[in-house]
Amino acid sequence: MMRTVFFHKCFHLHPELVHQEFKIDHGFHYLDQESITCFLSLPQVDPASMNIAFIRFYEELNDFLPPDKRKALYSVHFPGDPAVKQVIEAEGVPHTEIDLILINGISVPLTEKVHSNDRISVYPVFESFDISPVNTIRLKPLREPKFVLDVHLGRLARYLRMLGFDSLYNNAYPDHEIVRISLEEERTILTRNRKLLMLKVIERGAWIRNEMVTGQVIEVIRRLDLVNAIRLFSRCTLCNGTLEPSDEISVKLLFPGYRWLPGTLFYRCPRCRHIYWNGTHCERFTTWIRSNLSEPG
Repeated sequence: MMRTVFFHKCFHLHPELVHQEFKIDHGFHYLDQESITCFLSLPQVDPASMNIAFIRFYEELNDFLPPDKRKALYSVHFPGDPAVKQVIEAEGVPHTEIDLILINGISVPLTEKVHSNDRISVYPVFESFDISPVNTIRLKPLREPKFVLDVHLGRLARYLRMLGFDSLYNNAYPDHEIVRISLEEERTILTRNRKLLMLKVIERGAWIRNEMVTGQVIEVIRRLDLVNAIRLFSRCTLCNGTLEPSDEISVKLLFPGYRWLPGTLFYRCPRCRHIYWNGTHCERFTTWIRSNLSEPG
């Protein structure tokens, strides 16, 4: 049975989440069942009896906030003692974007309870130095980066494949299928839908900020520190298969009359049988990616 509920008078929600209608069924939903039970069981709360804490988000986490809350310590109001994950995501920031949470100067996990007058500091993923001694949130990086992309990021998937990254994409994937693939295959979700990343079960994910695909490519490489993992033109841009060398004679028989440059190398996808070769398009893409990654972020 599907039912519709409105969440209000519990948290001062991020503007994009206020009065949002959430439809709950037996599949995946944007708020996990624990949060839903918590919200639905709350009595009507007198605003005067609400607890207050103080929170600040750092660096790129401010992208999720309205201008008046960016790079500032501000108050949040809540009933009871919710988990810090609920308080943070009520402000519109998915937990997958976070590397470190401090409450009153002490590193805490997402399940830590928030109490009145707590001071909360929330930091994004650190790329330049190791914070593992105090980090209690982010999982260890995957040995081989793998991705599953949502329906809005088809062009980005093709670019990532050109860079050699295992990137699953299908414009028919519903959200619950993306979640299933991510969990079963240990893939990082890349999405333009921030609410998808707020699902409690999501372990790895990144919200893509750029709207243009060229900006998205550079954003992913820099944010996830993937420069040294690039393997240009090693995957099929159509099906994500790993390319294999192909003999020159068999390829030339498929393209009679085509004038090939001396030294042209040929590759074939064993999955979809598509053929690739190192033409001038490869040189242009290589020049573009090198020039953009050499520029300061």
